[in-house]
Amino acid sequence: MIRKIALFLLVTVLSLGAEKAAAATSSIMVNAENGKVMYEMNADELRYPASLTKLMTLYITFNALENGHLKLTDKLKVSATAASRSPSKLGVRAGETITVKDAIMAVIVKSANDCATVLAEHFSKSEAEFAVMMTKTARKLNMNHTTFKNASGLPNSMQKTTARDMSKLAMAVYHHFPQYYKWFSMQSFKYKGQVITGHNHLLNTFSGADGMKTGYTAASGYNIITSARRGNKRVIAVTMGHRYLNERDKKAAVMMDKGLGALKKSDNVDVAALTRSINGNATQLASVKSVSQSTQPTTIKTAAAARKTQSQTKTVASVAPTSAQSGVYAIQVGAFSDYQRARSYANSVKNDLAKKYAAYNIKVEETKVADKTMYRSKVVGMAKNTATQICNGMKSRKKSCIVVAESNTYSLAQK
Repeated sequence: MIRKIALFLLVTVLSLGAEKAAAATSSIMVNAENGKVMYEMNADELRYPASLTKLMTLYITFNALENGHLKLTDKLKVSATAASRSPSKLGVRAGETITVKDAIMAVIVKSANDCATVLAEHFSKSEAEFAVMMTKTARKLNMNHTTFKNASGLPNSMQKTTARDMSKLAMAVYHHFPQYYKWFSMQSFKYKGQVITGHNHLLNTFSGADGMKTGYTAASGYNIITSARRGNKRVIAVTMGHRYLNERDKKAAVMMDKGLGALKKSDNVDVAALTRSINGNATQLASVKSVSQSTQPTTIKTAAAARKTQSQTKTVASVAPTSAQSGVYAIQVGAFSDYQRARSYANSVKNDLAKKYAAYNIKVEETKVADKTMYRSKVVGMAKNTATQICNGMKSRKKSCIVVAESNTYSLAQK
């Protein structure tokens, strides 16, 4: 009897934790062929779109291409305003030109803020004026709870949307411009002889995934609009407001995997049953933030098996590479008592490094120091010699930096 009561209490606690986690995020999944909602959770809650905003900039650009108002070979001038945009950026310079196609690819693959502004300024006298056009276009697509204030998704407290509105935009891009939709599956492109790589990890880790857009700011959390196809069935999933990148990707993967599985059985999906099935994975998603260094590669099915070791350290925000054999190193650049400060500083170091080095990812690691919780800021995904070079440079500028090995990587299930 005692064991039964203990089991009941454990299940209750896990359920409450899952509900709390779900309430903190917004998600929706639709059948891409007819727009029928298959799953939703807080889908009408207002959120910051971050770089999901760029999907509207691209929608307007695609429309101009189809109407003959623009050509892929047209050269667009880069203004000082566009060149000054903060990362992520392609690095175009004021006064030079970039072709429409290169600007589009930079926005899709690199999520380049500077190129989003270049496109916006082609259509309007200013990016602010272009944002008015974006909002008007949103209304035409029945995105009634969305307001755009810029072309890129850079922080603006008045720029809001909902997961449901973002699913409508994704549907519009997919159905209205199928000839351009294929570009969203691109993981890299060449610009001036340099290979520019992207950071939509689901394209590598989820079988059938072929787009669309990721987004992140400190205020928005980790967002994603993604689509996947198996056979002749396709779903579009949106999930927003995640504290951890891996948690976001896993939630999207669970939604799409179960959604495609349900469609395979019948076009008349039992929404209630599918919702219970997806929400039942909430405890597995929560385990993303406690993957320890001794944990074996985790999949969607085995995520619940990841447990804390005797070490007091646990990962609370990881954007690690998916190959455990790649000899990945990281640099630890600071430790803070506040999670947001730790993440913000890691991002600032990563963005600063992007000016000279390849794009790296960030990680915030929680640890106990004399019974006090601390958060370590890390930039991960580099070779040891690169990490050493970067640290030596930072130390010469009187900045904290330690080279550390990273072995707690994992991959999502490939189905």
